[in-house]
Amino acid sequence: MTQGIEADSVDGMSAADRRAIEWDCARLINLYAQLNDAARWEEVAALYARDGLMTRPTAPDAPIVGRDAILAAFQARPPRVTCHICTNIVVTVENAQRARGSSAMLLFTAADAPPLVGGFQDIFVLTEEGWRFAERRGSLAF
Repeated sequence: MTQGIEADSVDGMSAADRRAIEWDCARLINLYAQLNDAARWEEVAALYARDGLMTRPTAPDAPIVGRDAILAAFQARPPRVTCHICTNIVVTVENAQRARGSSAMLLFTAADAPPLVGGFQDIFVLTEEGWRFAERRGSLAF
C-alpha cells in the first residue's frame, strides 16, 4: 500500500481497519435480510446489541428496545414468505467502536400486496460478540 492510502484514517485507524469495519457492518445489513426472510428470529435478534433499538419501516414511531423484546416482536408476527432486497449500503466509521450506516430496502411478500420501498438508518457498535446494531430505524419511502 502506498503511504497516501494508509493516511486515509479515522480516529487514528488505518484505511484497512476502516474498510474492515465497513465490511463487517455492511455484512450485518445483508445477513439481517437473509435471516429475516428465513424466519430465523433468534439469529436476527442476536444481530442487535443486548440493549439495541429497532423500529420497523411500517412503525417508525414505535421503538422496540432490547434483544429479548426484539425477538418477541419477531416471534409474534404471523408467518409470511418474504424477500428483502437491500442496496445502496453506505457505512461511515466514527471510531474503532462505532459506525453509522444507511441502506435502501425493497420488500416483496408472497401475499397480494405491492412491494414496499424503504430503508434503514443504523448505528453499529463493537461488542464482545462483534459488531452489532445499536439502533436500526426503518422507514418507508412508498
